[in-house]
Amino acid sequence: MKKASAFTFYFMYFAALAALMPFLVLYYQQLGFSGAQIGLLTALSPLISLVGAPLWTGLADATRRHRLVLSLAILGALLLALVFPWFKAFGAVALIVGLFSFCIAPIVPLSDSATMAMLAGEKASYGRVRLGGTLGWGIAAPLVGMLVQAYGLKLAFWSYSAVMAVALLVGQRFVFGLSVAGISIRAGLRTLTANRRWVLFMALAFVGGIGFAAINIYLFAYLEELKADPTMMGIALTIATLSELPVLFFANRLLRRLKAHGLLLLSLGVTGLRMLLYAAFNFPLGVLLVQITNGLTFPAAWVAGVSYADENAPAGLGATSQGLFGAMVMGIGSAAGGFFGGLLLGSIGARGMYLVLGVAVLLGLGLISLIEQRAAK
Repeated sequence: MKKASAFTFYFMYFAALAALMPFLVLYYQQLGFSGAQIGLLTALSPLISLVGAPLWTGLADATRRHRLVLSLAILGALLLALVFPWFKAFGAVALIVGLFSFCIAPIVPLSDSATMAMLAGEKASYGRVRLGGTLGWGIAAPLVGMLVQAYGLKLAFWSYSAVMAVALLVGQRFVFGLSVAGISIRAGLRTLTANRRWVLFMALAFVGGIGFAAINIYLFAYLEELKADPTMMGIALTIATLSELPVLFFANRLLRRLKAHGLLLLSLGVTGLRMLLYAAFNFPLGVLLVQITNGLTFPAAWVAGVSYADENAPAGLGATSQGLFGAMVMGIGSAAGGFFGGLLLGSIGARGMYLVLGVAVLLGLGLISLIEQRAAK
């Protein structure tokens, strides 16, 4: 029953994301915002996640009110999505985007923390539970796309809120791990940042965030540079989504064989190699072939990171640990990847960008691994 609750929550939450996130840039364009304004709005989310995720999750650990904090975050997100379409001016939209990003920042870390607690002795099964998110995204995206095409972009916001309302109800069945009474956010962060292994883990998450952002944000720009049509872009996403299914389903076996740290290293290595292959296979069909590797990049890294954070979290800091991991990948890492990727895209094109960032990810991975080996001696 606990697995079913977590699976259903991931399904609903990522279905909600699929209903809204792909259409946000189209909505900004419909409002007549400039490219610079759209870029600023897009950059807001990872930067706010960097602050929002640790703050919310630290508060949950400090107060031992994890379910309440999660519920407030979900409720805030769905209400903001409802009022979002009523704002047209850039300043007002930026404010709503900032508040919305702040609300959604802790949802995945808190749900991951609850899932790992509920799995107890079956934590290696996290990937199969998280598979619900991939299915939710894959099913919702085309359905909402048809609704938006028929009734307009407002349907994306309304669909998000409706599905999130269901996720809010499902989330009430979450059971969180035992917390330590009297723990403070500051003390928890100090404990984690004083741990050398944890700092190196955060460095790996940062490197991964750079690579994931470069792939997710700029892939369509590269395909457009290669003269691919929208249909081929859709096929590229479909291949990527399908490639996640076997990896998540058999993630327990990967974790048993490689352990969380080993799987994280493997996924980051494949991420760097994937970007180099983008640069090498500079034709649309080649990019489609490379998309097959998607399952071993972000999905595998996320399973490994969540497992590692859970295994190495100090007592009472489970949610805080997940929040820091999420903030490093989706916050500062994603912001850095988006920023430097944009600079490289404008100067040397998408192919050159993937070549440079692919090499950077592999060099970063190698350097951190070397430091870890020396620290272990």
